[in-house]
Amino acid sequence: MTTVAAYAAPAAKAPLERTTIERRAVGEFDVLIDIKFAGICHSDIHQAREGWGTAIFPMVPGHEIAGVISEVGPGVTKYQVGDRVGVGCFVDSCRTCENCEAGLEQYCTGTGQVPTYNGIGKDGEPTHGGYSQQIVVDENYTVRIPDGLSLDVAAPLLCAGITLYSPLKHWAAGPGKKVAIVGLGGLGHMGVKIAHALGAEVTVLSQSLRKKDDGLKLGAAHYYATSDPKTFEELAGTFDLIISTVSAPLDFSAYASLLKTDGTLVNVGAPEEPVSLNLFSLIMGRRSLAGSSIGGIRETQEMLDFCAEHGLGSEIELISASEINEAYERVLNSDVRYRFVIDTATI
Repeated sequence: MTTVAAYAAPAAKAPLERTTIERRAVGEFDVLIDIKFAGICHSDIHQAREGWGTAIFPMVPGHEIAGVISEVGPGVTKYQVGDRVGVGCFVDSCRTCENCEAGLEQYCTGTGQVPTYNGIGKDGEPTHGGYSQQIVVDENYTVRIPDGLSLDVAAPLLCAGITLYSPLKHWAAGPGKKVAIVGLGGLGHMGVKIAHALGAEVTVLSQSLRKKDDGLKLGAAHYYATSDPKTFEELAGTFDLIISTVSAPLDFSAYASLLKTDGTLVNVGAPEEPVSLNLFSLIMGRRSLAGSSIGGIRETQEMLDFCAEHGLGSEIELISASEINEAYERVLNSDVRYRFVIDTATI
């Protein structure tokens, strides 16, 4: 066991504070990662404040982890000391179910995926995330960060990047496809970048035009305010694919009306409240409403390689650990462009 510094929420809704946690000894197939940067995801806030239900405390959030390997177990074959690696939203799964064998560990139907934090590992101990100086992870649940990506801008790709890459690839975003991204935040801005790089015609649907210039610079061809009723009239029946990234309930019937026949509305945002839907908005156009989680390990590696090839890092604001609580409030106020990243050397 190794004692490392971390920032943790001692209880639900309590401010995060500096503390220490125990990391397990490096096992045969484990790697010890010196964490360099950790992104702040909106889901960190949901969980630290029990917005999604009962949680485990003290909680060390963080599942957008980028760092360097400082020790490897004797059975490790994929990595060596000094390699640049990342860890995303889960650190284990059953490994034997149909989904795990297909590289869809995020949908593990056996024991279920083991979350990077706010979960219970196979050793029966609570998992702790990236707001810390080190983490021990099985090599099979670690991904390589290509040299073309700086670690600070790569960290958010481990959640925000893969959360958008996975549905964009699954629903075949590319040349000839019209894709709308709902919300231009930590997730949405990566959706714009990735969809554009895939060759799709990208539209941003945002509550206001406040970030329009940013959206166009990131790769959007069009930008509309959803607070304007004319937007829904003008864009009716336009899109092959709409991906909603927002964490607040939307009028899904209105957004479904923007789809072409056979179009799909995919939700990757996770509101704490239930949403409503008039099913006629789907029935009358043979449209689909779908959800998508993160990606599996292979797809996450594919995403990182794609982002390196196209120069797609996250747009970040680098902060010290002492600013985490302030950053949480700013995320809730949509006051970040577009991802806070913690310099873990300040923990």
